[in-house]
Amino acid sequence: MTPSLMDLTRAFARIGILSFGGPAAQIAMMHRDIVDDRKWVSEKDYLSALSFCMLLPGPEAMQLATWIGWRLHSTLGGLIAGLLFVLPGAAVVLALSMIYAAFGQVPLVAALFVGVQAAVVAVVIEALLRVAKRALKTREYWAIAALGFVALFFFGVPFPVLILAAAAYGYLTTRTAAEPLNTPRPYAQTAKAVLVWGAIWLVPLAVLVTHHPGIYADMGLYFSKLAVLTFGGAYAVLAWMSQTVVAEMGWLTVRQMMDGLGLAETTPGPLILVTEFVGYVAAYQKHGLAGGLLGAAIALWMTFAPCFLWIFAGAPWIARLTAAPRLSGALRAITAAVVGVIANLSIWFAAHVFFATVTRIDSFPFHMILPDPSSFNAIPGLIALASAYLLLRLHQSLLLVLALAAIASAAASLL
Repeated sequence: MTPSLMDLTRAFARIGILSFGGPAAQIAMMHRDIVDDRKWVSEKDYLSALSFCMLLPGPEAMQLATWIGWRLHSTLGGLIAGLLFVLPGAAVVLALSMIYAAFGQVPLVAALFVGVQAAVVAVVIEALLRVAKRALKTREYWAIAALGFVALFFFGVPFPVLILAAAAYGYLTTRTAAEPLNTPRPYAQTAKAVLVWGAIWLVPLAVLVTHHPGIYADMGLYFSKLAVLTFGGAYAVLAWMSQTVVAEMGWLTVRQMMDGLGLAETTPGPLILVTEFVGYVAAYQKHGLAGGLLGAAIALWMTFAPCFLWIFAGAPWIARLTAAPRLSGALRAITAAVVGVIANLSIWFAAHVFFATVTRIDSFPFHMILPDPSSFNAIPGLIALASAYLLLRLHQSLLLVLALAAIASAAASLL
């Protein structure tokens, strides 16, 4: 049964408002609603589309929502579903970013965020364990994960290089040949989508680069690059984003970056909405409220416009692409490398939360961090341990754990 546009709009408005908990929860919720309850899409088609979206850069849950809309009502349906999946969370993140930029330095508010930061360490560790359980099925994938961690933590290998190397290895070492498929090859449809959505994405970027040099052009270029390279989910790219916006661009401090992740964890929508926080706070610090709003808009546009391009250009090819073993092999290798990426992110976050002094070592060939043991702060460490226990052993909700961590930190500060 094909729903009306109004039914599609109502369904994804509800999904967008309730899409807490990260991609796994969002994908499960859409499956229950769209496949099990409404029966708008078959199980087989849903899983094929999910496999395709996992091959793409960007937030797979948002792209899956866009595909569902496209499947039911072509491009207009894809726009409705994709935008409704993102916009509720984007509105909340923008409001929280504005409050944070205006009042984040108040001592009590700062203490609340220390607790959130400590809980985020536990959240990232939980993500590490979850991804490792799914991805590391063989010794080969364990080795890829270990090499990825060593390359990032000790030698500072750029994240894109690591992902591309893993993809190349997985592609080249998968021997099984694909069986020929008697499916259509919609070249004209794909070419039209590439031209239209490529222009929607890249024309504003060209305007920024040519007419607004400085932080806005830098943001447009950086978030566009991020959109092309965000394989493996938001956690996979956060280490690279953190290092770039903190160490290279100087847009945010480490604390601000972690606070942004904490805010994004508590809101509906994809976790990659943390880019909106980065765009707002970075531009606000240089150009005030109006600049912050423009920075947030640039971050959203450059993060999500490419997602529509990937779906509208690639969706007609799903039957052929998901049956290609070499692409599946590349995806499996990327997912294994992502385990190493998240392990590096866990240590990087923990070091900056638990230690007041963290030294960076840049002595060839090593590019790594070294915390000062004498600067250890016990309060965030205890909050992180308690958060990990609540999440991993008692399986409490993420919102509850973040709230308790913030309250515990504020109480410790007042005492």
